[in-house]
Amino acid sequence: MFIEGSVIPAPSELIVPPAAYRAAAGELNIFLVVLVATLGALAGSTANYFAAYYLGRPMIYRFANSRLGHLCLLNQQKIEQAEKYFYDHGVVATLTGRLLPGIRQIISIPAGLSKMKFWKFALYTSIGAGIWNCVLATLGWYLHSFVPLDQLNSKIEEYNSHIQIIVVAVLVLIALIAGLMWYFKRKKKKASISK
Repeated sequence: MFIEGSVIPAPSELIVPPAAYRAAAGELNIFLVVLVATLGALAGSTANYFAAYYLGRPMIYRFANSRLGHLCLLNQQKIEQAEKYFYDHGVVATLTGRLLPGIRQIISIPAGLSKMKFWKFALYTSIGAGIWNCVLATLGWYLHSFVPLDQLNSKIEEYNSHIQIIVVAVLVLIALIAGLMWYFKRKKKKASISK
């Protein structure tokens, strides 16, 4: 999970659901699975945060455009997209970004580049990673009831795409509701000022 939290592509979908599957079988503790997965993701994200915080944008872009960066499936465009997402959504992007595929591994880089306070970064990252790990652990636990061990990975891949679509839809819905609330609050404020 440390690797998954860093820029190295190692999907948590291959780690948490099988661990939760084993927890459902009584081999592991489900609460420790989620806790350790979240702490590992936080540790990996913290490495990215401090690298971006101390190295700065030119070094991060140079790494993203290097051969090693490309092996990690990075490029400058992906970093710029993560920065745009971060700046468009503010510090809460550190939380919501942990739930989005493609953003999850690199959302800590714009947090470091913007010199976000570390305690905020750690809090939002832990909450976002914890939510995502709970979703994945629930999937693994659920699959234990009807999927044989030899078919687990294929079922995880099948359900993972559905879960990602649902998570993105929920985030869009939350953003839409928040936007409407802001709009109506602003409209009400303007109406009271004009009276």
